Amino acid sequence: MKTRITTAVIALAIFIPLIIYGHWPLTIAAVALGMVAMSEVLVMKKMFVISFEALISYLGVALLILPDSWLDFLPSVATRWFGFYILVVLLLLHTVIRKQRFTFDDAGVLTLAMLYIGMGFRYFIAARAINFQTLLYGMLIVWITDSGAYLIGRKIGKNKLAPKISPNKTWEGSIGGTLAAVIILAIYCYFIPVGAGWVTMIFVTLILSIFGQFGDLIESSLKRYYGVKDSGKILPGHGGILDRFDSMLIVMPMLHLLGII
Repeated sequence: MKTRITTAVIALAIFIPLIIYGHWPLTIAAVALGMVAMSEVLVMKKMFVISFEALISYLGVALLILPDSWLDFLPSVATRWFGFYILVVLLLLHTVIRKQRFTFDDAGVLTLAMLYIGMGFRYFIAARAINFQTLLYGMLIVWITDSGAYLIGRKIGKNKLAPKISPNKTWEGSIGGTLAAVIILAIYCYFIPVGAGWVTMIFVTLILSIFGQFGDLIESSLKRYYGVKDSGKILPGHGGILDRFDSMLIVMPMLHLLGII
């Protein structure tokens, strides 16, 4: 517990100033976090974190995260998505060069991971580009839902939500976490307007809280498939970057889909 608290204090001391200031330091931090998260997928796949496929994966994540203004140096024909396509093709060519040592399945997993991680952090940056309040809104959804689900599930949880994926999660905790997020963020949006009208944002919060929990379950399913307890060890007592950002990687793109960013 002491290690967990110490890690949390240090991480927050670094992270909070970054999200308050925003701009290029937060962008660089998001790219770095995205690359570390990508390395965690490589390790789970038992691949080298320094290799051709790893380099392509890191470039893909960075390409998806960086704001448009950072890519102005590219020729007009070389769009972000065309560049991503080229990287995927390079992974596919690698299956030919490496023959059976790097397979089509491996290329598929890395492509999905680049999209999952890259788009999540891309819209994390996009939320901050709107304003600090919008990013904080998205982060609070995740934090309140997670904390509420844990506390309520521990107190009254009886019915397992997904026993084969995450045995400790319960329906009571899940519903309680969502209700806590809706109530607290209704108050937040009343005093600090975000996105659309107040009533609309209550429904948006409900949707995002549910999808955030799906994000948690997706990462739990990934870890269970590869037989690991944590995605990484970079955060002592907390696991890896994917362990900490699993819900946000789904919530932030959903903020864009729902027209908030």
